[in-house]
Parts: sequence; C-alpha cells; structure tokens
Amino acid sequence: MNKRTGFKMGDSELTLLGTEIKVGDQAPDFKAVDKELNPVSLKNFDGKVKIFSAVPSLDTQVCELQTMRFNEEVEKMGDEVRLMTISMDLPFAAQRFCSSHDIENSIMASDYQDRSFAENYGALIDELKLINRSIFVIDRDNKVQYVEYVEQNTNFPNFDKALEAAKACL
Repeated sequence: MNKRTGFKMGDSELTLLGTEIKVGDQAPDFKAVDKELNPVSLKNFDGKVKIFSAVPSLDTQVCELQTMRFNEEVEKMGDEVRLMTISMDLPFAAQRFCSSHDIENSIMASDYQDRSFAENYGALIDELKLINRSIFVIDRDNKVQYVEYVEQNTNFPNFDKALEAAKACL
C-alpha cells in the first residue's frame, strides 16, 4: 500500500495510506454505511456533482464546523450537488450529530467497517486509523475536479476553492 508523509495532527507526524487521488482521476468506488446503517457507495451519487468532505471525527470542533459549513453552502446550490461527510465515527454518532445540528440533506457516512473510502481515496491515517481531513469534488461523470488533503488536521480546508470547483461542475 502506498504511504505518504508530511501530514500532522497537532504536533504528531502522520502517514497516509492508499493511492493519492489527483484532479483528472476517475473517482474510485467505496463501501461505507450511512447513519441508519444503509450501504453507501459512489453509485448513491450517480449523475450529481459530489463534494466528499472527509473528517477525522465529528466530535471535534474543527470537524463539526467543517460539516456545518459545507452543509449550509451545499443547501444553497440546489439539487444537482450532493454532499457526503465521511469519518470513522460510528453511524450512531453521526445520527446524533445530525439530530443536534439539524442536518437533513447531506449524507453522513461511516467508513468504520471496511475503511474502503479512506484507503481508496488515499486518506487513511496509518497511526490513528482515522480519515485525514480531505475534500474531493467530483463531477457528474465521476471525474475528480478538486482535491485537498489538509496537511494539518487541526486546520480547516479551503472552503472557497472546493465550493468554486463544485459550482464550475454545474
């Protein structure tokens, strides 16, 4: 499995596992579950512009704010854009998070069973078995249009660039 360094969580150095995704790549499939334990894969988003917002855990302030910001912005973009927030959190935690933050329109996915999203998208943190904070914007034809692997997991991603990339796909 491919390994990449140069990532951190606080002062701790991290190694990412999996193949690095690049703009122009075909988006890989994955197998995760939603907050009701239903299967989620790339097929759930067929024909839509997709923003995949990967976070280490919904139970951290940066992840919470990232999830809420993308949810608010994507709601303004209409029916052609779909948001999935994915973490290793259990589906029950995602369900609780959505209930307490009135999130209804985005898919909250958990990669805890197979880690296939984290591995297939090159974002699995070897040392923690969590997903590195990352953003992937994918067009209707499943071609990757924007990628950001956040180097310091305590920082936010570049919201503006990710949202611009999604709007450009419309």
